[in-house]
Amino acid sequence: MADQKPDRFNSLMTSPEISLAAIDSVSQIPALDWDACANPAIGHHDESPTSGATPESSSAQISFLNSREKYNPFISHAFFTALEASNSACRRTGWGPRHLIARRDGAVVGVVPCYLKSHSQGEYVFDHGWANAYESAGGRYYPKLLASVPFTPATGPRLLIRAGSDEMRIATALAGGLVSLCDATQSSSVHVTFAREQEWTFLAGSGFLQRTDQQFHWRNEGYSSFEDFLATLASRHRKAIRRERRDALTNGITIHVLTGSELTEEAWDAFFQFYMETGSRKWGRPYLTRSFYSLIGESMSQDIALIMARRDGRWIAGAINFIGSDTLFGRHWGAIEHHPFLHFEVCYYQAIDFAIRHRLKTVEAGAQGEHKIARGYLPQTTYSAHYIADSGLRRAVGDYLKRERQYVAEAARELTDAGPFRKAGDSDVS
Repeated sequence: MADQKPDRFNSLMTSPEISLAAIDSVSQIPALDWDACANPAIGHHDESPTSGATPESSSAQISFLNSREKYNPFISHAFFTALEASNSACRRTGWGPRHLIARRDGAVVGVVPCYLKSHSQGEYVFDHGWANAYESAGGRYYPKLLASVPFTPATGPRLLIRAGSDEMRIATALAGGLVSLCDATQSSSVHVTFAREQEWTFLAGSGFLQRTDQQFHWRNEGYSSFEDFLATLASRHRKAIRRERRDALTNGITIHVLTGSELTEEAWDAFFQFYMETGSRKWGRPYLTRSFYSLIGESMSQDIALIMARRDGRWIAGAINFIGSDTLFGRHWGAIEHHPFLHFEVCYYQAIDFAIRHRLKTVEAGAQGEHKIARGYLPQTTYSAHYIADSGLRRAVGDYLKRERQYVAEAARELTDAGPFRKAGDSDVS
């Protein structure tokens, strides 16, 4: 990877009291400092909000960070530690950590998880066309900077700011720091992906281009059971889902939800086999190493729901989910035996069941997949912001993104209208 600059840059001073630096490992910052910025209102999804200093920002400014009461497992120090310590996200794999840290009076007040990339794999916001066009014109697209969570297409905060801080001032410093880090690392661009809409809007004011895409999420409308959810669907969809759930569990297949102490090394061995089998076919080279699962099993066991299928005394398929304060995040699945509809049961229907039982508001089922619509998952806009150093490439990409945003919005409207839910006047035939 081209990387001719030092890992740290300490000369950026956005104001007399705020200094910025880039670190090349999450281990270089204490977990308490990182998590105070990542999830400042609460330390864990099952804990109550902690009291703290009154923010200095106005109420309008605080709305830019208005989901801080929600615990997001993917931006925790433990999750990034597992990615880096397992050598899943490291310099050798093309993911060189360059986390941006803001300090005021020596205390950490802001963080942006950031990686120096030598490729565009494992990101789920595709810019291969931009890279090809720029390099065909004689430019050098890599390295680039990615401000996001490796291999994780889940929306969450990207400008992580300690509660009680002057949030807008620190956010402005972090946005400027990303642009300066782009220059310091001789990168072509900075990409802030799967950000919250407030951050997307804010970063546009700092010269970042705006991009949208869509995923498919399930919403819990206060359902008391899976059957309660099914009752909201049109008859043909309701019947189809019942049939799929029944057929998925033929041949003696049973479903087990593992969490906490149930996440044994034996379970992780089986799941990693599924991941490698399915990931090798889908991606060519799976991203995560076996030790990643052991590490999250040690440090995040209460944040994980591993949904596993068993037949004839052995595990045959599974899907890993992470538990936020109000969201179940479905990540990846794999199997060593293939049975009709088992994928839908393990990944989608069991996730809905889990969310209803635990009163979670949302299931995020990951990237892509219009087939999720018939199963109750509807379009949800996702947001990314892109700073491109070269003015010519920036203009070309900006023009493209205007058209793409229009297409994404129209597609979302059409797909929502085609959703499985009952319309006014529909007959209710079971």
